[in-house]
Amino acid sequence: MTSAATPHRSETSAAAAGGLVTFAAVMLFISGVLGIFRGIMGIPEDDVFVTTPNYVFKFDLTGWGWIHLILGVVAVLVSIGLFSAAVWARVVGVGIAGLLLVVSFLSIPYYPVWSITLIALYSFVIWALCVVKRDTYTGRAG
Repeated sequence: MTSAATPHRSETSAAAAGGLVTFAAVMLFISGVLGIFRGIMGIPEDDVFVTTPNYVFKFDLTGWGWIHLILGVVAVLVSIGLFSAAVWARVVGVGIAGLLLVVSFLSIPYYPVWSITLIALYSFVIWALCVVKRDTYTGRAG
């Protein structure tokens, strides 16, 4: 006679999964706030940003500022949804972190160390949101 064993997740793995999502939410929130500030700095076209001549991906500084501002606001809103363990926030969080990763890649010539740091951060956020199963961090079965 065979018995079908149902897998049970330990409380430790549930706590670790919740910790990953919480850490990803905090990092997305902080990077969203920094994106908002970065956008505010770029919109008035002042001398905060250094311009690089002959760069392939050349953008108008005001447009670049609005892109950062909008993505930063969306990142903050999504991180608030992540704190409530909403599945939609995980899906949108992966998407917004991916967009922020691309934006950071495009700004490598202007701020190389900061951009590479953000790329690593967004990569971790994407990993943390993708690796955790929904029922693990919300306490739901099924």
